[in-house]
Amino acid sequence: MPIATPEVYTEMLGRAKSQGFAYPAINVTSSQTLHAALRGFAEAESDGIIQVSTGGAEFLSGATVKDMVTGSIAFAEYARIVAEKYSVNIALHTDHCPKDKLDGFVRPLLRESSERVAKGQQPLFQSHMWDGSAVELEENLQIAEELLAASNAARTILEIEVGVVGGEEDGVVGEINEKLYTTPGDALRTAEVLGVGDKGYYMTALTFGNVHGVYKPGHVKLRPEVLKDAQEAVAEKHGKAKPFDFVFHGGSGSTLEEIHAAIDYGVVKMNIDTDTQYAFTRPIADHMFTNYDGVLKVDGDVGNKKAYDPRAYGKAAEAGMAARVAEACRQLKCAGNKMK
Repeated sequence: MPIATPEVYTEMLGRAKSQGFAYPAINVTSSQTLHAALRGFAEAESDGIIQVSTGGAEFLSGATVKDMVTGSIAFAEYARIVAEKYSVNIALHTDHCPKDKLDGFVRPLLRESSERVAKGQQPLFQSHMWDGSAVELEENLQIAEELLAASNAARTILEIEVGVVGGEEDGVVGEINEKLYTTPGDALRTAEVLGVGDKGYYMTALTFGNVHGVYKPGHVKLRPEVLKDAQEAVAEKHGKAKPFDFVFHGGSGSTLEEIHAAIDYGVVKMNIDTDTQYAFTRPIADHMFTNYDGVLKVDGDVGNKKAYDPRAYGKAAEAGMAARVAEACRQLKCAGNKMK
């Protein structure tokens, strides 16, 4: 199927919320990790979201070029062609963009999509994230308001973050403390500034103890009830049940019970990066250790071309990551729920 149109993406998210499941949003950094994600969604018979971070976009442009817009456009154009060979709907998203990178990442991409839409074409990406977790709430929402208007013009969806995610991602570090829990007051202010759908469609990443990185179950102290309290506060004020479409960040180490509780409270998208990185790399490590005398020209020998051909370990890496994506679909209850 082709990359999701704005209408299909909106329907995907609406189905997730009404039917009680969420989509994994898989970070990718190359054509091969893109194929692994596509394969995983297809094998799980689930639609899904594939995304690139600022660092991933730089990497996609070339390790010495480091141009986020070039990398993003190249990625989106490639994905648009190869996704047609898979039997699921896929939305493309740009992940965490802090304030100092907006002018070199999200804003140019929104302009690119607006220009395409003006010509009767589809937007380049289907959604973009503004990460205002490092600035004060009022500045966060002021920038979000501007970007929401630009998103409307580009026929894309805006994702925002209200609160702080702990841990580290792409060099941005968040402390692990009480700031990890968004308050109902923050949610009410968000709805006041950005509306509850009347000013445009946006997704909200409220924080409830989320931490980026990899942790064993029990290390991260999640409080999914924070999402419930936020929904109820805004619903009471605006008379709209479950007004927010939530995004779950920093989910590594979360229990299945916590994940399902978050979905019950309105999560429709869950970011997955650390776990799929490991699932991709682990088969490569196994290949290298098992075939070390083939991938290396030990003691002046010639090695084994079939062992160091990137396709040999690349196929194993793709299969490993695809299996983890399919597992995520089952955990989030979207497996078998693809749109016809």
